[in-house]
Amino acid sequence: MPTCGWRTASRCWPGARAPSGCPRPSRWRRRSWTGWPRHLGPASGSDPKIRDSLGRYVVTAFAYGGNLGPTEVARHMRGVSTHEIYTAGNKHSDPNKIYKSSADVVNAFAKLDVAAMWGDGQTAAVDGSQIDTWENNLLAESHVRYGGFGALAFRLVSDNYIALFSHFIPCGVWEAVYLLDSLLSNISDVKPETIHADTQGASLPVFEMAALLGFDLLPRIRNWHDLNFYRPAAGAKYKHIDALFEDNVIDWGLLEKHWTDLLRTGISIREGRLSSVTLLRRLGNHSRRNRIYKALRELGRVIRTITLLRYLSEPALRDQITMVTNRTENFHKFAAHLMIGGQLISHNDPGYQDRVVKFNELVANCAIYSTALDITDAANALAADGHPVDLDDLARSARMSPARYGGSATGSWTSPRRSTPRQRRWIWNPGCCSRPAGHEPASPAILNISGYRLLPEACA
Repeated sequence: MPTCGWRTASRCWPGARAPSGCPRPSRWRRRSWTGWPRHLGPASGSDPKIRDSLGRYVVTAFAYGGNLGPTEVARHMRGVSTHEIYTAGNKHSDPNKIYKSSADVVNAFAKLDVAAMWGDGQTAAVDGSQIDTWENNLLAESHVRYGGFGALAFRLVSDNYIALFSHFIPCGVWEAVYLLDSLLSNISDVKPETIHADTQGASLPVFEMAALLGFDLLPRIRNWHDLNFYRPAAGAKYKHIDALFEDNVIDWGLLEKHWTDLLRTGISIREGRLSSVTLLRRLGNHSRRNRIYKALRELGRVIRTITLLRYLSEPALRDQITMVTNRTENFHKFAAHLMIGGQLISHNDPGYQDRVVKFNELVANCAIYSTALDITDAANALAADGHPVDLDDLARSARMSPARYGGSATGSWTSPRRSTPRQRRWIWNPGCCSRPAGHEPASPAILNISGYRLLPEACA
């Protein structure tokens, strides 16, 4: 079994012990520190009838998230059967339960000081990555952008590299349709307000709906010079950029007439009474006679014109958009690397395919969380030896390292054992301050594992 099997999915239950024979016990620790298996279980809500259910859920996350399947994992792991993994993966889990488990990992990750150094969580990006499927199923399509048959793993990824939500959607769909749904479906504590996307997210109705829902949509637009800029009034003139606007003018009367309808639509989507996916699918370019579509399009023209002007005039904004969208693409590559069973989902059931994508997100998030904790441990060791810890170095440290999750090994399974909670650990930088009062040299450390917050007086 690849070493990522025990490396990444485990910091989530207080004090659990790694299985005997496990070459990389830290994955078990990740499960024992976040509590994500609590969301999995029978649909009836009763206790699971499988032995060592928590352990089986960890193995199940690895089996499906790595696209190996129950049979292959059971063949290479002692102490667990194909039936147990199949039961946990198909009867004790569904996409909603798996997403809640992933949200637990995201919430734990967001409390880390190291995570705050990588990003504040206020910015995120959406993007899709193709995963191959068999040709004869409901989601499979062939698209010129990707080649071959498959569907898209459409993910919302925060600026601190963690995935907040994911869909499994057809390749031919306009990705902007699922952009708002991903934001509204996010139940984690990380609530981004600025959203980046590629050209697929630059739809006029999406610009308008994002503004009504309180999100700042700043996509990376290809061939932006082919888009129309709109003047606020026919007499508005600009010294250097007037040629960009031509004769396009915003119809403010249309917006005033239908403003109440726009607000009603936005509130309905926010309160869950109306699906943004359903609305945007129906209000396509063929809906030019629909009054709601006309109003959405007009307000979208206002928002897009402002966004394009900001994109042209703010180099820092262009750099930010490129940086955050690249992080999303890096997450796709990292998640694909963890699918060690291959990039082909060999099952035609859309529910199974969605579970694989969400389990893959869960395992990737656990890997990133694991890496953050390992970086914390390394910084603790440096502090214990009396070396200054440079926070800038921590901010530039590796977040997703595929080399750490390669190789192969076999392992056996034993039940977890509870132990006492870990001692609270605080930042101490010998290079900038003295040791805080009340913290003995016997336990030098950097992060408070219970609260993940810097000690205020530690680095004044």
